[in-house]
Amino acid sequence: MTVTIFHNPACSASRRALATIREAGVEPEIVLYLKTPPDRARLEGLIAAIGLPVREIMRAREPAYAALGLGDPAVTDAQLVDAILAHPVLLNRPIVETPRGTRLCRPAEVALDLLDPPATDDRETPR
Repeated sequence: MTVTIFHNPACSASRRALATIREAGVEPEIVLYLKTPPDRARLEGLIAAIGLPVREIMRAREPAYAALGLGDPAVTDAQLVDAILAHPVLLNRPIVETPRGTRLCRPAEVALDLLDPPATDDRETPR
């Protein structure tokens, strides 16, 4: 199973999600999105896959959010995406993508819903 996490090592929620994935026995592809932000098509694909409005995957408490006037309801989704592309710090994290779905993993345990269930041993235990 391919698992990708859009990760910020400075974020405790992102570190918890990464640890949760690793504790489940999966080594994910780690995208340090502040250093290597997604392009428009990738970002729009993530947003669509998450299924939340663009504003709900943004960090509204980030100073750039207020400085750019992004709280104004007249700001369109395309303008919000432009802002994330210009200021990747506005993207909320961690975002985890797997074949089972894509989610903003806050809390970190949400990532477990995206992972394959652990294999079980169907053999009967001798008595």
